[in-house]
Amino acid sequence: MRTRQPLFLLASALVFAAPLGAQVGDTLRAHKLPADRPAAMKVDGLLTEAEWQAAPVISDFKQREPLEGVPATESTEIRILFDANTMYVGVLARDRDPERIVARILARDKVMEPEFDGKPRFGGDDGIAILLDPFHDHRNAFVFATNPNGAEFDALITDEGRTFNVDWRGVWYVAAKRVREGWSAEFAIPFRTLRYPVNPATWGFNAYRVIRRKNEEVLWTSWSRNNEGFARVSRAGHLEGLEGLREPGRNADIRPYVLAGHDRTRPDGVLTNRGLGDVGVELKSEVRPGLVLDLTYNTDFAQVEVDDQQVNLTRFNLFFPEKRDFFLENSGIFDFGARGSFEPPPFQLFFSRNIGINPSFGEVPMIGGGRLSGRVGNQTVGVLSAVNGAKYGEPATLFNVARVKRDLGSANYIGAMVVDRRSDSTWNTASGADFSWWPKGALNLQGFVASTATEGAGGDDIAYRLGADYQTNLLGISASHLTVGAEANAAAGFVTRTNIRRTQSNSRATWRPTSFLNLRRVNMLLWTDHVADMDWQRLDYTTTVGLRPIWNTEDGIGLFYTRGRNRIVTPFTLTGRVDVPAGDYLYESRSIFLSSGRARPVMGDVNIDLQNTFGGTLHNVRGGISATPGKHLALRTGYSFSKADLPNGAFEVHLVSLRAGWTFNTRVALNSLIQYNSLAKNVSANLRLNIIHRPGSDIFVVLNEERGSDASTWDPRNRALRLKVTYLARL
Repeated sequence: MRTRQPLFLLASALVFAAPLGAQVGDTLRAHKLPADRPAAMKVDGLLTEAEWQAAPVISDFKQREPLEGVPATESTEIRILFDANTMYVGVLARDRDPERIVARILARDKVMEPEFDGKPRFGGDDGIAILLDPFHDHRNAFVFATNPNGAEFDALITDEGRTFNVDWRGVWYVAAKRVREGWSAEFAIPFRTLRYPVNPATWGFNAYRVIRRKNEEVLWTSWSRNNEGFARVSRAGHLEGLEGLREPGRNADIRPYVLAGHDRTRPDGVLTNRGLGDVGVELKSEVRPGLVLDLTYNTDFAQVEVDDQQVNLTRFNLFFPEKRDFFLENSGIFDFGARGSFEPPPFQLFFSRNIGINPSFGEVPMIGGGRLSGRVGNQTVGVLSAVNGAKYGEPATLFNVARVKRDLGSANYIGAMVVDRRSDSTWNTASGADFSWWPKGALNLQGFVASTATEGAGGDDIAYRLGADYQTNLLGISASHLTVGAEANAAAGFVTRTNIRRTQSNSRATWRPTSFLNLRRVNMLLWTDHVADMDWQRLDYTTTVGLRPIWNTEDGIGLFYTRGRNRIVTPFTLTGRVDVPAGDYLYESRSIFLSSGRARPVMGDVNIDLQNTFGGTLHNVRGGISATPGKHLALRTGYSFSKADLPNGAFEVHLVSLRAGWTFNTRVALNSLIQYNSLAKNVSANLRLNIIHRPGSDIFVVLNEERGSDASTWDPRNRALRLKVTYLARL
């Protein structure tokens, strides 16, 4: 019997960690509206009401880009009003050249987007984002953003940017207008959308603006490049004056749905038609301040956008992000493990796409589920339970997840998690402890240790990771070591590979010229990656050097060279076409990446990667062009070409995609995605119409079609039409 150390030992020393304090002195006071005010505030984007002039204002924004700590070139004024039910945020984004304000986006959830490292950034427009930390826990926050068109964007930040969940949707309102001084915006955010404690004394608050034509980024606080930024909730300022709020109640939200549809399939050449109809319901209730209960029955995800097609040119599984509503709110609480950079996560204890999806066949019926998540005192907690129905030869399966994180100091935590997956035929349990510690503002230490247990022989083993990340304006260094045992099996999670000891390091030196070729910064990069098995026998190693200049226009180029070796222990088949035998192979890669600035109405990017690998060559060219001819229309075309020439065979793959979106207004949008895969001889199309008939209530019309076969690309295979109507009742 294998002996294990207690899982909490790795994090126990952190109890004595010195706290990292939030910035002090940056305070905004909210102004309470008179209780006898004759009418509610009119949310029209214009700050014309007298109450706005009576409210305290903040305007001392500083640059993060291009000149760190220098006052913003254009003034930004923010005021906050509130009544018993709603917080109102008023923004005046002054601009001395208002004709040059960039505003092309009208579609929802496009104003901001996550960077490659998950941190938030603005898209191609001028914009303003506000951050609210109602529990003032210095870790988790709500984000609401808009642009001069009044486009809506909301997101959740967990653990100071460890996750930036852009798929979360709250119930709130915003309007924006062009004005003589620049542009202005009004946010109306119901308190029940925010979740807040009883008698809150102080909230965390920050604001972030981009002036797109200058590519200038300004923040109220947390503007330093020393591992700060908008996502660093602990470095936000303070919001005071929210006195006399109603004591949070249970605030039940009930959202039933009605679904109708028709499927037309042609398996094995036999045409089949099937009509369908269904009903289901979701319930959300705040069982205590900050602790939210979500229940769902007969869950349906017909409205979810389809995944982008990918061709797997590696020996590991592909990773697709979660997009389904039920799993999105507070999803960052359940994040445990190692995240990948430019690769799938090496080890995640829980991956929600195991619920309701069979990776080989597709959607599995989700009978129901529940989730309890939020804040309890100094703890962040999450409990999730869901049941998959039987399908594709797999029995009904029960998933249970429990997660807790205990605050230490201002921004540190220790946590634990248990994940269990079981059916009538088998069970698997994975558990672990993790921590995050900020000994200094620019330095973050993280780690975890986990164990897995499976019914029968095999599946009992451990995994652990320890990492450090130090980031300043001119220097960045990160290093980590990850071990995943040979028998480690997180059946409800995601594990790229087992039987490894992996050590990585990333180094960055940044040069910021004052006036040279209009350059904003030049990053010089050095990455190393060494992988051995549990007996310390070398499997893979690579060393990468890179140069990444970025201009003030945000146009950029990246040049990378990688050299190393890969040892294949178990033979595999690349894309199901070419066998790669066991052996020790040279790995060499030359890459170039080109991208244009986001302020341009037409943007493009190209990535060329030329590899010597597996005894032959593997070349990949991919890129795309995005265009926004006006605020209603958005276009994106993408193309990828891969060519392999290996000792046991060769192949070529073409992937083509076309996205087109027409946003009628902030409540009605039509989006389409057409994809072609030459390897599968497959053409797929997704058309989705979304009508928000009242906030939180939607009508979706979704058409999915797939054509192709081994004989002909145009043979119709599947067609599915869905009409889904939801209605939100707030009790």
